Order: sequence, then structure tokens, then C-alpha cells
Amino acid sequence: QVQLVESGGGSVQVGGSLTLSCTVSGYDVSTINAYWMGWFRQAPGKEREGVAVIYGDGTARYADSVKDRFTASKDNSKNTLSLQMNSLQLEDTAMYYCAAGGFGWSMSSYSHWGQGTQVTVSS
Repeated sequence: QVQLVESGGGSVQVGGSLTLSCTVSGYDVSTINAYWMGWFRQAPGKEREGVAVIYGDGTARYADSVKDRFTASKDNSKNTLSLQMNSLQLEDTAMYYCAAGGFGWSMSSYSHWGQGTQVTVSS
């Protein structure tokens, strides 16, 4: 059974930083031929959107809104996915979800999702 558990969310002021972690069980994040994994977010009243996606070899892609501020990575030895978020802005406030088993930015293709962790940025 695949389980994804996010942690690291919280409240931070504009310009601050947070690091989200996603602990994965039942799914080997080191598998080169594995599907993509990713971070997605959903703000109140808005649709869920992609933040960063990582292929099995560790190659990461980012949404334009977070490029140069966020860094996604995975630790094969710990079977975890991380999202380092710097220079946080008000518009980054959202519930952040970790997902696995999908293809690139296609949210509907992801078969496994975590429960989410809240990030709140205030001025």
C-alpha cells in the first residue's frame, strides 16, 4: 500500500522560507523508470495547480510562478521528497500536496496523494 505523508507546513512572513517533506512508503522513489512525483497546491477558492514535478532520475521542473524560488528534490536513501521554498509571497498561501505515480503536470494521472500540509504566508 502506497502512503505519502507531508510535513513542514506552517505560517511564515513574506520573504521567509519553509521546507516541506513528503515521506513515502510502499513506493520506491529511486526507481529510474518510475513515474513522476510532484508537489501541487490548492489555494482557497482556486483550482489545484502544479508547483514542481520530479522524474525518477531526479530531474525537476517548476511552475513559472515558483521558478528560482523553490527547489524540489528527492532523497533515495530516505525515500522522501522535499520542497525548499524561499522568498515566499502571499500568493504562495495554499494547501500543498505531494503526489506520486503520475506523468509530468497531469494531475489526473497521479495515482497516489498525500493529505496535504498548509502553508500560510502573511505580511
